[in-house]
Amino acid sequence: MDSSSSDRRYVPDRARSVKVLVLGPFAVGKTTFVGTVSEIRPMRTEERMTRAGELVDDLGGLRGKVTTTVAMDFGRVTLADDIVLYLFGAPGQPRFHRMVHSLMEGALGGLVLVDTRRIDESFDSIDLLESAGLPYTVAVNHFDGAPRYDDAALRDALTMTDDRPLVWLDARTRESAKQGLISLVTDILSRPRPEPAR
Repeated sequence: MDSSSSDRRYVPDRARSVKVLVLGPFAVGKTTFVGTVSEIRPMRTEERMTRAGELVDDLGGLRGKVTTTVAMDFGRVTLADDIVLYLFGAPGQPRFHRMVHSLMEGALGGLVLVDTRRIDESFDSIDLLESAGLPYTVAVNHFDGAPRYDDAALRDALTMTDDRPLVWLDARTRESAKQGLISLVTDILSRPRPEPAR
């Protein structure tokens, strides 16, 4: 069966597959992001939060949060005829770091979602990507009523270097959310290719 750009169930034969991670702290919008941009029905591993979970997951300021990702989210989006992204949304709690390390295997980069009400909680995700030597883009997921800072203040707060892309998006809106992926892929493609092993 022919695959065409109008039928996103199938991936064109000539497409380059790119695995990217979607990281960030607990309740920053990773599941929403993957679901918004995915052209296929996303795989989700969300479970209802329990009283036991309240002992380890800080729900302060997160009214209405009743589920959490316990393994990963998975989606797919075609950015161009020759670039297909496979998205792996990782759980944000520190107790899942070992799983996140496994998800990094074969990834070409990561998108780190940030909530300006809890900027400091994004350091873990940035550190994981930097330790793995993976390029990343920081994407501020703007929540209603959350403070807005200028880019320079955010870069300073996150100790970001100037070469790291920073974008603002709304994870609930497809065109807005895709801007984070476009920024990440543009950065990945602009990097020099590693020399083949001899």
